[in-house]
Amino acid sequence: MAVSLQFNFKALRSLPQDFHLSPRNRSFKFGLGLVKCSAASPTSKRSYSITLLPGDGIGPEVTTVAKNVLDFTGSLEGIKFNFREMLLGGAALDETGVPLPDETLSVAKQSDAILLGAIGGYKWDKNEKRLKPETGLLQLREGLKVYANLRPAIVFPQLMDASTLKREIVDGVDLVVVRELTGGIYFGKPRGFSTDENGEESGFNTEIYTTSGPNYKT
Repeated sequence: MAVSLQFNFKALRSLPQDFHLSPRNRSFKFGLGLVKCSAASPTSKRSYSITLLPGDGIGPEVTTVAKNVLDFTGSLEGIKFNFREMLLGGAALDETGVPLPDETLSVAKQSDAILLGAIGGYKWDKNEKRLKPETGLLQLREGLKVYANLRPAIVFPQLMDASTLKREIVDGVDLVVVRELTGGIYFGKPRGFSTDENGEESGFNTEIYTTSGPNYKT
């Protein structure tokens, strides 16, 4: 992303009505905090298309706030984010009958980035696998050829006592988990269930990895 936002504050108050931010004044103070924005390069792209996938449960609430934050940070640098909201997961199942509509995948492929909330819920737990919200997420990963994701885990001192873990365990935690998404059992074939000559039932998945990385076509 072309924009970085540095926060260092104790309290955040509303901006005054007469607040104006000129192109040359990209650092401002208010309340007890400082907000500073900087672009990676003055020649960076100034407009981005983002596919917004609110999903289910808390997803719509989270993505609404995230969208507002992006709009605000972009405005400080004259960068425009063009959002297009699409269906995924349980919301897509209720509306279209499938967890990942073709239109959603098509729009996602044409965008610069995707903002995904959350998918799934008790409502769809008893659906067969192809009609579960999570299947839509796997299809999205495969369709976009998403190889891995990064999951940062940071414990802020102010929230340390809010953790269900003991302070001595979470104190100083600052790490990133790199998770491979499209190889192995996720997309390996063959998979399914079988019954042997004695009537014993079994289930099987195939663990596959290729030298080139993700095995999208296995």
